[in-house]
Amino acid sequence: MKKFVVVLTLVLAIVIAAGVLAAQQQSNRVPPPWAYGFATPPGATAAPAAPAAPATPSAPDPTMHKLPGSNSSFTAAQIRDGAGPADWYPGDHPPMPDIVAHGKPAQQVIACSLCHYPNGKGRAENAGVSGLSYDYFVQTMMDFKNDKRKSTDTRKANTNRMISFAKAMTDDEIKAAATYFAAIKWTPWVRVVEADTVPKTRIAGGLFLVAEGAEAGKEPIGQRIIEVPEKTEDTELLRNPRSGFVAYAPPGSIKKGEALARTAQCTLCHGANLEGLGPVPGIAGRSPSYTVRQLFDMQAGSRKGVWTDLMKPVVDKLSAEDMLNIAAYTASRTPGGAVRSNQ
Repeated sequence: MKKFVVVLTLVLAIVIAAGVLAAQQQSNRVPPPWAYGFATPPGATAAPAAPAAPATPSAPDPTMHKLPGSNSSFTAAQIRDGAGPADWYPGDHPPMPDIVAHGKPAQQVIACSLCHYPNGKGRAENAGVSGLSYDYFVQTMMDFKNDKRKSTDTRKANTNRMISFAKAMTDDEIKAAATYFAAIKWTPWVRVVEADTVPKTRIAGGLFLVAEGAEAGKEPIGQRIIEVPEKTEDTELLRNPRSGFVAYAPPGSIKKGEALARTAQCTLCHGANLEGLGPVPGIAGRSPSYTVRQLFDMQAGSRKGVWTDLMKPVVDKLSAEDMLNIAAYTASRTPGGAVRSNQ
């Protein structure tokens, strides 16, 4: 009996030690900075910035901008107006509910259409929300409202803004936005290119942009996905909802990601072509940066909620490289099952 107790004690000690080690490894994992819109990981010491000269308010730029195929023209201020941003192509989407078109200025809630575009395709620093089911959209907003979703990288300010927007929105406003974006079919928005080297970039508000002029050039991709606009000006200045993104990924990552997705049986919940199944979201053809953020946030415990509980057993064992490969693969797919990438 004494021998049994000793053995049992040793087994329990080993189990507890393994659990502690796993917890330590989990806590020591660092968010991949590229997925969150940064060049360095949290806590890294950045080079001190040169003292800035006192800012002089500039006069509004009266230049009217246009886009091919649009009958409208807007100034830069109108394009970025959080209470009514530019809608270049009204015929591309259903009539927008007020919360999507104008937000709630009195409660400092900006229009959904500013960041996510009127067609809901979004950008690499936020999320594509069109084509998500009504139930999933509502649940996501309620998770923000109830403090179940935050960013593991606390520097990501727009996640904090989403939390404050959700808290300020009524249930009816959330339902109206959900109905609107669920009615818009998701179509390809990201082109995946496997490459050893990528364009040098600068970061503006969490969005990677191809560097120009003296800063231009190429650099090794390393273990990153670098997601940039197809046309910098169309995205950064004009917020063109018809101009998508190119995502550079390490060579071989798509094939590796396909094997991982098959092992994890992603299609059981996300559908045969990863286009979504019932309340489970589609993940084909969406931003790989966003996908990695969500996988890491779920693994780190920063994202909780109903759907996260189902994903937890899948993400717990993933390495940062696994997440990168899965995201490259899912981004390369289209909801119809085809591959959209340039090898």
